[in-house]
Amino acid sequence: MAMFSRAGNGTDRTAKQSRDNSDGNLSIVGEGMRITGELEADGIVRIEGKVEGSVRSVGQVLIAESGVVNGDVHTRQAVVGGKVHGGIYAQERVEVQTDSLIDGDIVTPQIVVQEGGKVNGHIRMAKPDMPPATKKPEAKEEQEATKEENESAHVWTISA
Repeated sequence: MAMFSRAGNGTDRTAKQSRDNSDGNLSIVGEGMRITGELEADGIVRIEGKVEGSVRSVGQVLIAESGVVNGDVHTRQAVVGGKVHGGIYAQERVEVQTDSLIDGDIVTPQIVVQEGGKVNGHIRMAKPDMPPATKKPEAKEEQEATKEENESAHVWTISA
């Protein structure tokens, strides 16, 4: 099921948002809006416009069909319906939707690439080494467990 769907009135919405907004605040970069510099948030970040710089969120980063990120994305979960020119580092999951484009590497323990979604880069099936900037540091035991998971990770290379 796609996270972005076209409602009857022509606006995008996310299935997760309509069910539950448990990640806290929702920050929206609207269509036609441009942000230059690093964007950090504690909750959900929805990008419909353009971000020139990295995006960091403890919660989710949702990039709509019209959204473009020229920089890295660091988050717990990422759903890409638009374009990312940079790496994606997700603690839990990445979803690459139909007709989306990622020009960069992906590091995550779980990934879904829908038919027509494009990834030009390496995919590493592991938790990223660096947590998002706004997340509290992990305990030493958790860091060692993550290191062991990363050492046994799979690396895939996908090209057109």
